[in-house]
Amino acid sequence: MRRQRQWFRTLLFFGVVMASLWVTPSVQAQPEPLTVAAANSLKDAFRKVLPLFEKQHPEINVRVIYGPSQTLRNQIEQGAPVDVFLPSLFEEIEQLEKKGLIIQGTKRAYAGTALVLITSATHPAPIGSIQDLLTVPVRRIAVGDPKSSSVGKVAVQFLKYSKLEPSLKSQYVYGEHSRAVLDLVAKGEAEVGIVYRTDAVSNEQVRVLDTTPAESHSPIRYGVAATWTAKNLSGAGDFITFLLTPEIQTLLQEHGFDRAAPQAGSIQGKEEQ
Repeated sequence: MRRQRQWFRTLLFFGVVMASLWVTPSVQAQPEPLTVAAANSLKDAFRKVLPLFEKQHPEINVRVIYGPSQTLRNQIEQGAPVDVFLPSLFEEIEQLEKKGLIIQGTKRAYAGTALVLITSATHPAPIGSIQDLLTVPVRRIAVGDPKSSSVGKVAVQFLKYSKLEPSLKSQYVYGEHSRAVLDLVAKGEAEVGIVYRTDAVSNEQVRVLDTTPAESHSPIRYGVAATWTAKNLSGAGDFITFLLTPEIQTLLQEHGFDRAAPQAGSIQGKEEQ
């Protein structure tokens, strides 16, 4: 009888153990977060780019912070926890590099674009080209605020180069960033505006009137780099490499980007900074 009770207890013990193993859910590793700070002008293209990246890298969960390039750069300088920085002007990265605030070997120019003159699709201005601005009066022209937006800095360069600034400066209506300029034109609060082609291509409320001469402003190059606050350096390297693949380069072209030759180099660790 004693042996039977011991045998029963042994069976009961193993039964409880096996039952607990059966009901305990398997623990799966959570995707590693990757924080990306990106210019507002990348928002439309990234709606397609990011899902493709996460599909190829299911171990990475991308979190994007959109904003004006200069604002994002200032936040990174102050220690914002960002893994990858994608401004709309390459010079923003170079400014961080001068201060030693990007990871050495991660800086790339992955695309470019043009500066264009736009008007409302529903209430177009009575002009058809940049030259018309010399003779046809406009009440308001929307431009990015050069103090807070990259597109504003480039637009001012163009207006000075083309000798349009003296006659148009009193008509400037400033937008904090490119999206704000688009809204001013789309809503009819400005008859024309100056934005990147990447901003105008996917916005049905505006249409492009003309493209500014390339020599009228500094080259518009989209850059990317891992920042000094990066915690997921491996994921940052994967993302930068992904942007340079033929598939993504073609997708970017559909959104108004131009191809830009990447710089040579490799993704390096923080200890090599």
